[in-house]
Amino acid sequence: MHLPDTRVVVAGDWDGDRRWATKAFRALREAAPDVETILHVGDFYPGARPLEGSSHWLDHIDELAWSHGIRRILVTLGNHEPWPTLAPLIAGGKPAQVSVAVWVLPRPYRFTIAGREVLSLGGAASLDRERRVEGVTWFPEEAITEDHVEQAIAGGPADLMLTHESPEPSPVRAVAHLLRRRSRFSTAVLAASQASRERVTRVWGAVRPELLIHGHMHEAGGGQAPDGRRVVSLGGEGQWGNMLVLEALTLSGDAVVTPIPHAYGGSLPAR
Repeated sequence: MHLPDTRVVVAGDWDGDRRWATKAFRALREAAPDVETILHVGDFYPGARPLEGSSHWLDHIDELAWSHGIRRILVTLGNHEPWPTLAPLIAGGKPAQVSVAVWVLPRPYRFTIAGREVLSLGGAASLDRERRVEGVTWFPEEAITEDHVEQAIAGGPADLMLTHESPEPSPVRAVAHLLRRRSRFSTAVLAASQASRERVTRVWGAVRPELLIHGHMHEAGGGQAPDGRRVVSLGGEGQWGNMLVLEALTLSGDAVVTPIPHAYGGSLPAR
């Protein structure tokens, strides 16, 4: 897939929140009316019971995309997704078009934007999986595997890396602070999260992108590794920093300011 766009929007977790998606599209139209592509870094689908809410959610997104000039939404899948439905669609290593506007990307997947090489590596470990029901609201398919890592590295260098999971250690201060508050999670959950982040880090270190953008942590911020590589963590739905307008040629950008009323009632689910 080769996209000619010179500007795109990168969006963090939406978790199927229709109210937030509506606000996000309106803000995007105001901030970047020329943009036709959204790169979504995961937890795109409804997070509570994703298998039941998928079709209505996609219809809503298609309506928003059509009315706001968005031609395509490419989703780097997260952990809270309807994996049993999606995994067979992307098993062949090609993007799957799941609605008029929405495409879900395999793990890993490479494409270009304005000639820049992009590596997408979806999946992450659910920190809240012990409060969910396996096969209903939590799916083992969320995990980034050793095979995914090997395939991603074999593809060679990339300019931009899109993940749901954070690298480890994170150069983003807010994410590093979050991960230090570990007493709220069990040993098994922490071990799975650590292993998932380490797999992302191995790929990040091998393909050496100028910029890595991820979601998952619901913490907006940026940081820089000692060698100069940059990391951006996007906020979740209902938070500042949920979207970024990205200049493809320079890999620089600015946050899209989405109005967040004091009484906003959108969900902010656990990670």
